Amino acid sequence: MHDLTKGSIAKHLIVMALPIMIGMVIQTLYFLVDLYFVGKLGANALAGLSLAGNAMFLIFALTQVLNVSTAALIAQAVGRKDKQDANTIFNQSLMLASVMALLVLVFGYIGTDWYLHNISDDAATIYQGKRYLYWFLPCMALQFPLVAISAALRGTGIVKPTMLVQAFSIIINIILSPILITGWGTGAAMGVAGAGLASSISVFSAIIMLCVYFAKAEKYITLDTQLWPVNMTQIKRLFVIGLPAGGEFFLMFMYMSLIYWLIQRFGPEAQAGFGLGSRIMQSLFLPAMAIAFAAPAVAGQNYGAKQYSRVRDTFFYTSLMTTVLMAILTMVCLFSPWVLINSFSKDTGVLLVAASFLSIICLNFIPTGVIFSCSGMFQSLGNTLPGLYSTAIRILLFASIALWLNQVDTFLLADLWYVSVFSVAVQAIISFLFLRNEFKKHLKFT
Repeated sequence: MHDLTKGSIAKHLIVMALPIMIGMVIQTLYFLVDLYFVGKLGANALAGLSLAGNAMFLIFALTQVLNVSTAALIAQAVGRKDKQDANTIFNQSLMLASVMALLVLVFGYIGTDWYLHNISDDAATIYQGKRYLYWFLPCMALQFPLVAISAALRGTGIVKPTMLVQAFSIIINIILSPILITGWGTGAAMGVAGAGLASSISVFSAIIMLCVYFAKAEKYITLDTQLWPVNMTQIKRLFVIGLPAGGEFFLMFMYMSLIYWLIQRFGPEAQAGFGLGSRIMQSLFLPAMAIAFAAPAVAGQNYGAKQYSRVRDTFFYTSLMTTVLMAILTMVCLFSPWVLINSFSKDTGVLLVAASFLSIICLNFIPTGVIFSCSGMFQSLGNTLPGLYSTAIRILLFASIALWLNQVDTFLLADLWYVSVFSVAVQAIISFLFLRNEFKKHLKFT
């Protein structure tokens, strides 16, 4: 356990953010490795991977329920020096993670065909997406225990074990992907299905390694099955914080699905290009996201210790760091988008869509940094509803304009990206105003 209620706020954020960022980069490499090898199989395979990969936003929504609430509540318990509460929260979170993992497997295999047919009308793309998802679903299910354990460690100020475990797992993924996708050394190429299987095997390996770490090294929070029976009081605490945060990601799943539905008229190249561009964008966000992910632990411990001035300082340093990083990334995407995408596809149509997407969507990077910073502070204060409200307003604004544009004969892909930029800017303003109100309510200053 690391005490974050003393010392430099900026140093705590950087020290925590670096391992978190490395871990997130490693996690993103799962998708980039898949993109690299599957991109060689053609536009239909890449589009199928992108459509199926969009389902991860739904998984992110569900895992975020545990991720945000577990980290926030354990951080507050650590700040109060309440070890018993931290252990109860951890074990209830792990119990819920196991149940959710099982449900994802069951409903995932039942609903795959329905999901793909609703966001694409290209038979070849649907076929490739189905092959990928069937093998990728175990990876999606295993995200729940992985997130529960990682969030619990983050709440106590510990992030390096998770980073190391993810590093080993991505090495496994990198080794397996070319073997399973292209049949290197075996002659048995699985194609896009091999990408899903490689990810599932590597995440399973990560779970095993984290369990070994807990059994041998972790002392502050421990696995105790006697704390697994349903505790409605603790589950309610987890859901009060976690459900709104999960709702944000569910809205993002709906947002991405809407875009895939709107652009299907432009063909599989457009869907593949958007999928490639959005994955690159998400990868670029990682440094800023890492800082925002560190903020709830730092601010949460100080909030639990009633050191309110340090909570406000955490927001200042978080927002400063994220916006500076986002400004640099904006310049990169505005002037050199091709450098980021050339390695992932040989299809000119796919690359044109991806480059256009990045050169326009980068205009919302700085507002996104503000949103990340505000979201981290909502989590630390134990009230994630404002983040959900701001996201809902953004999605409703985007959907209203986008659906209207879809009726216009001259509708272009670029129009969607500009609408997205506008809606994100609006969300950033709303999030900041909500946070200022939360500070006035929860902290002893205005």
